[in-house]
Amino acid sequence: MSLSEPQLIDPVHSGWKSLCQVGGITVLIVFLLPLAEVAISYIPGVESATQGTVTVVDWFRLFQTHWFLGLRNLGFLNLIGVVLLAPTVLAIYSAIRRDHEAYAALSTILFFVGFAVYLAGSRALPMLLLSGQYASASTDAQRSLLAAAGQAMLAEGQSRAGLPLVEFACLEISAVMLRGKVFSKTTAYAGILGNVLLIAVETILTLFRTLPQWGMVLAVLAGLAMMVWYFLVGKRLLQLGRGKPDGEHMKSG
Repeated sequence: MSLSEPQLIDPVHSGWKSLCQVGGITVLIVFLLPLAEVAISYIPGVESATQGTVTVVDWFRLFQTHWFLGLRNLGFLNLIGVVLLAPTVLAIYSAIRRDHEAYAALSTILFFVGFAVYLAGSRALPMLLLSGQYASASTDAQRSLLAAAGQAMLAEGQSRAGLPLVEFACLEISAVMLRGKVFSKTTAYAGILGNVLLIAVETILTLFRTLPQWGMVLAVLAGLAMMVWYFLVGKRLLQLGRGKPDGEHMKSG
């Protein structure tokens, strides 16, 4: 199946073109995040620095010595990915709203609701803040209170609430792409496949608290499909932002 986009005449209003460029850049950064995650895991010393995080004090020490690893182990890269997708979703809305405005608007609203819920449930930055306060505490009583607050966060767990809604919104966006004329069917199918698999993985995590081996296979497939979606969406949004003529666009596809 060709990766080229269907021919059309300037579907994006001139006032949205700069947003398309921003959205194209941010989603291409999201495309790189899984590669960065793999690269970080192979850095010497990363595994030994993080494998001993059992108690809340262990987490505080990790943040004090390797703050980025502490953030990463509490899902900070996922948080960055969701934040970077925000301008991308708005840019996609600007491109598909003429074909199916109601569904485009609904999926965009659902994304930002899930976005807000996920950000509110993140434990990464609050734990970093608590670790700094713990390090500067001058009394055992203060340290005990901060340790209790950190323990409560760890006991509650890293919240993934909001992610299923984000994934469902991106699934609906991909379905609108499939019915529209702005993005290729390859782009739409990659988004549909990737987000369906991600929702399945979230369901497995909810039921079993951890991923079995077959669940890991689904997660890998979901990640690969989403990387294809991110790349193709980024490429198309940059083309729309530049206002490339149809003939030039078809040649470059």
